[in-house]
Parts: sequence; C-alpha cells; structure tokens
Amino acid sequence: MTDSLIFVSQAVLLILGCLFFAVGTLGLFRFSDTLTRIHALTKVDNLGLGFIVLALLPLAPSLAGGLKTLLIWAAALAASATSAHLIARAVHVRPEPPNAGEVEHD
Repeated sequence: MTDSLIFVSQAVLLILGCLFFAVGTLGLFRFSDTLTRIHALTKVDNLGLGFIVLALLPLAPSLAGGLKTLLIWAAALAASATSAHLIARAVHVRPEPPNAGEVEHD
C-alpha cells in the first residue's frame, strides 16, 4: 500500500515538474521583455526542478545521496538567481533602442 502511494506521489511530482518546465519555456517564447522572460525562467523552472527533486528523493540510495540531490537543487537555485541578477543589471545599464519592443510587419 505505501509503495503504491509513494509511486503515485512521485509520478504526480514528476508530471508537475515537467509542466512547470513547459510553462517556463512557453514564457520564454511568449514574453517580449527581457526582464519578464528572465522572471518566467527563474521562478517557474526552479519550482519545476524542486518538484522533480522531491520526486527523486525516495529513490536516493542513502541519506547522503538525498542530501547531494538537495545540494544540487540549492546550487541550481543560486546559479539561476545570480545569472538573472546579472542579466537584469545588464539590461538596466544598457539602454534599449526606442523600437525594441515593436515588431515591424511588412
């Protein structure tokens, strides 16, 4: 009984993680502004990675393996936050051209 419950919860968490990754990718393609694209990627993809890590924790061979998985998640969170901050800073330092958000239709 508990094995099937763990399996179902892992499947749900993996599906949720993949859905969050898909929404983050969709946000990357749909949003026009650099800052909103970065926001979609950092927030939604980190949450998706969190769901996938939670789904993989019961499969860890030991406590040390589970802690390593959580540390990988923490490193990915720190890396995405740092890269988003650097990209946002670069956007604010470099002024955008006047027609940056407009698309010409011929």
